[in-house]
Amino acid sequence: MSNISGVIKSIRNIMRQDPGLNGDAQRIEQLGWMLFLKIFSDKDKELELLHSNYKSPIPDEFHWEAWAQDDEGITGDKLLEFVDQKLLPALRNLDISHGNGRALIVREVFEGNNNYMKRGINIRKVLNKLNELDFNIAKERHTFGELYETILKDLQSAGKSGEFYTPRAITHFITEMIDPKIGEKILDPACGTGGYLTAAIEHLKKQANSIEDRKSIAENVAGWEFKPLPYLLATTNLILHDMEIPKIIFRDSLDQPLNSYAQKDRVNVILANPPFGGIVANNNENNFPANYRTKESADLFLILMIQLLKSGGRAGIVLPDGSLTGDGVKQRIRQKLLEDCNLHTIIRLPNSVFQPYATVATNLLFFNKGEPTKEVWYYEHKLPEGQKSYSKTKLIQLKEFDAVIEWWKNRKESEVCWKVDIKTIIERNYDLDIKNPAKKEETHEYTSTELIQMLHNSFEKSNELLNQLKEAVK
Repeated sequence: MSNISGVIKSIRNIMRQDPGLNGDAQRIEQLGWMLFLKIFSDKDKELELLHSNYKSPIPDEFHWEAWAQDDEGITGDKLLEFVDQKLLPALRNLDISHGNGRALIVREVFEGNNNYMKRGINIRKVLNKLNELDFNIAKERHTFGELYETILKDLQSAGKSGEFYTPRAITHFITEMIDPKIGEKILDPACGTGGYLTAAIEHLKKQANSIEDRKSIAENVAGWEFKPLPYLLATTNLILHDMEIPKIIFRDSLDQPLNSYAQKDRVNVILANPPFGGIVANNNENNFPANYRTKESADLFLILMIQLLKSGGRAGIVLPDGSLTGDGVKQRIRQKLLEDCNLHTIIRLPNSVFQPYATVATNLLFFNKGEPTKEVWYYEHKLPEGQKSYSKTKLIQLKEFDAVIEWWKNRKESEVCWKVDIKTIIERNYDLDIKNPAKKEETHEYTSTELIQMLHNSFEKSNELLNQLKEAVK
């Protein structure tokens, strides 16, 4: 068995030589659906061994074993024609009338993803490399799960696709602090490549003592995603984490009227990094009450998440500074958050956490629904000593949160943490963009000469404006 990262590296080199593939985003999509099909087929084999009545939703001639498994199998134009004219159309049109969950996943994945490769001989080379991987060997699946993280990280450098990836340290930290339990319904309504979902699954697996517990995890961890590539990557990610039928729904989270969500749709836990800086599509803001309508996606997601939480439910989410401040709709949304939920903690992050695709300052918000906020604790997360910013090669690390975790259990004010009572927040028109009071602006002592000069300049400016006014009146 050859080295897994070596296999992926070889595949990338083959893809770079194909004239149909242009840029990293297309290469990742291409590798994504081919990997998905291989992983799905390996899982099929495992299910056939475990359950004598199991039948793959993929018709025999399109199963990996039939056309891809044989290293000496079809190649060249014949293979290209098979992939473009038979395989992909068949998978996009799988029969889902019998309510087969696995069939639906395959269909949704292939409805949104494409074959860009133009040379059948290169497709054959990639297939042969993938045949060196066996996802039924637990150790290999785990190793690949680790490697998959790096594939997802590479998305950050693939132009706009970076918005799908939240650094692992953040998904892990938020999940640990929210501490989901077996039997609780957990949702990420903007799940991207599935970072929070896999963090939740791994967190819950540590609590699982029986087959029932494992079934419960599969039934209760759910995500929504609307872009085809992250949907494909998240689905694959969950299959790698032993979810036979990942509960990821391919949908726009803002596409339903807010009041259409009933008690049965509510969840115990929300973990999310909703899209920010985005403009809401298809007039979906009209699904929200008039006083909360805005085109800013992060603000609508916040309202949606408040609605989706059960009473007593808890959330850990990422929000940009822009959602903590601002008048009008933004203010009303924050007021609703503080009245309907106990927003107990805001972790202020340095503004390079999501580089290179977003330089805005972000925050981690933790809140529980069902009781109003009395006070908000703030914690200013600082860059490691000697580091000027985070970057693609220097991502935020989990160990950087050790001090926060320590403080979380036993909160005291210090030069990096402070608390603000609700009265102060209301006086500030619900503005939550509260800077660290330990960082008071240094007052500059001016000399008398400097003061005279400043006064002189201001008189000159006033005279200039007066003359302009006189001219205007004439």
